[in-house]
Parts: sequence; structure tokens; C-alpha cells
Amino acid sequence: MGTASTSPDAMEATTRAPGLSITVEKNPPEARLLQLGVKSWPKWGCPPGRFPLKFDAALTCYLVRGRVRAAVKGSRESVEFGAGDLVFFPKGLSCTWDVVVGVDKHYNFDPS
Repeated sequence: MGTASTSPDAMEATTRAPGLSITVEKNPPEARLLQLGVKSWPKWGCPPGRFPLKFDAALTCYLVRGRVRAAVKGSRESVEFGAGDLVFFPKGLSCTWDVVVGVDKHYNFDPS
């Protein structure tokens, strides 16, 4: 993850930086996951810990397991997400992941 970014009812957009924010879609329906092809995306995991990240490309990930609190650099706000959540990180965002429960996720970088 070295180059580390809906249904309106399920969307929770918090954590804003200048023009950039992390968007969490809580427990999206299976049809949404199938539409995105989530199960064909690569998998990645990590143990609990703190990880500073800068996203050089937009990232979408779906957490199969785990719990994360992410703080956007330069912001006092943080957003939490966990197993069953679909999370979007925009290109150019810098944040720190505080992994509370070890993570297993499917992920997809936007090639543009």
C-alpha cells in the first residue's frame, strides 16, 4: 500500500481537508459490491498499529475484517471504519491510520 482513496442513505462523509475527504459507505448492499467487482480486487492486511499514508492515486477499499481510525493530516477530525465498510480515499490525501483491530481488505487504486 505504498502508493496509498453510493447510496446516499448509507454514506457518511466526515474528515475534511482542503478539498479532500475520506468517505465511508457503511455496510453497502451485496449488489453494490458485485457492481464494483470488489471480490476480484487484490487483498491486503495489516496488524494493529499506526501507519502514515499518502495516497498518490485514489483508493477504494472494502474491509472484510478490522477497525481503523483515520486522521487526515492538518485536520483535527478523524473518521472510523471497520468490517463491512466501503471506504474512498481521494488522490493527494495524507492521513494516519490507527489500526485498532487487524485489517483484511480488498482494495482498488483508480488508474487515472
